[in-house]
Amino acid sequence: MFRHYNYHVLFLFACTGLSCVLAQANDIGTTQTPHYAKNFEITVFSTHQILTVRNGEDDPTLSYQYALVPKGTPVPELPKECLIIRTPVERIVVLETIYIGFLDALDQLETITGAATTDYISNPTIRRRLEDGAIQKLQVTQKLNPERLLLLKPDLIFTSIPVEPTMNIPAQLTRAGLPTVITAEYKEHHPLARAEWIKFIAAFFDATEEADKIFNATADRYEALLQRVHAIQERPTVFCGAPYSSVWHMAGGDSYIAQIIRDAGGNYLWNDVTGAHAIPLDIERVFLKAANADIWLNPSFYRNSQTLFAADPRFKKFRAAQTGHIYNNTKQQNTQTGNPVWETGIVNPDKALADLIKIFHPDRMPDREFVYYETLE
Repeated sequence: MFRHYNYHVLFLFACTGLSCVLAQANDIGTTQTPHYAKNFEITVFSTHQILTVRNGEDDPTLSYQYALVPKGTPVPELPKECLIIRTPVERIVVLETIYIGFLDALDQLETITGAATTDYISNPTIRRRLEDGAIQKLQVTQKLNPERLLLLKPDLIFTSIPVEPTMNIPAQLTRAGLPTVITAEYKEHHPLARAEWIKFIAAFFDATEEADKIFNATADRYEALLQRVHAIQERPTVFCGAPYSSVWHMAGGDSYIAQIIRDAGGNYLWNDVTGAHAIPLDIERVFLKAANADIWLNPSFYRNSQTLFAADPRFKKFRAAQTGHIYNNTKQQNTQTGNPVWETGIVNPDKALADLIKIFHPDRMPDREFVYYETLE
């Protein structure tokens, strides 16, 4: 049913080892390795660029490649595994909210023609365009409708590497002949690594210089904040999260949240746990380790202590609860479930870092007004 919809290349392949050769005849590319990010790189040739995305620690041998060829120019000789994307792109579909923050920073929101998980979108411009029909609402489940996506005629669809094989949305889209670009930003372990993915996104819009400028300014601000707490010896003890279906998923010591807590001058109690994956715990095990912790961060969706304690009265026994030191990154959350911290906060981790320094060491940020965080009253 999709044979009449023609793209230059309708294939997306996983690459392993040396099967994807980046050197083409008489044109040796220059590879630009990100400073912080580990899961992508950009190789620049005289006629095009090749973007490589890796699957990180889950499968280091697995990668995806995209050849970005300027519109109106001949398609050069390319590795057959690459998906060809003509740039600059003009019509985008986003299947997760994370891309909205990057596109907003690059002033490319008008390119979005379709979006999924729309209840989680907080950007006011996008919400208006969803309401007036300028952006089509898409449902990302096993009932995903490729025909509807085909009618949008997107230049590309941004989505993440699938976690569950049964929900392998990219495979469904590729089989339908849709140009699907898989990213792995959420697998990065450092806040600046996640922010650096703006360079990857910008390449599709021929906006590399702008992305470099944005990221470099963000990194400078972040690193300047690090100096405020670098020499601090007294670091408050910190734990995160809240149970879901009786299971408390505590972030590992190599995770994004663990890193930003350390950077803000906190002592994360699960620092010694190797890996970034969440550790499933029951409340008793969390209490044994965190009963006397100074700070409780990000207790799920709760925005006040009354509803938090109503969920489980045992939460009152934590010292952080008794002293009023529970904080959540929900200050800007909308009336549905959208939260800018997962859009603008990923692009600007320095703002989240400054909030955390204010929480952990208020004397170092005396005039700081919280951007993303709030105290649970």
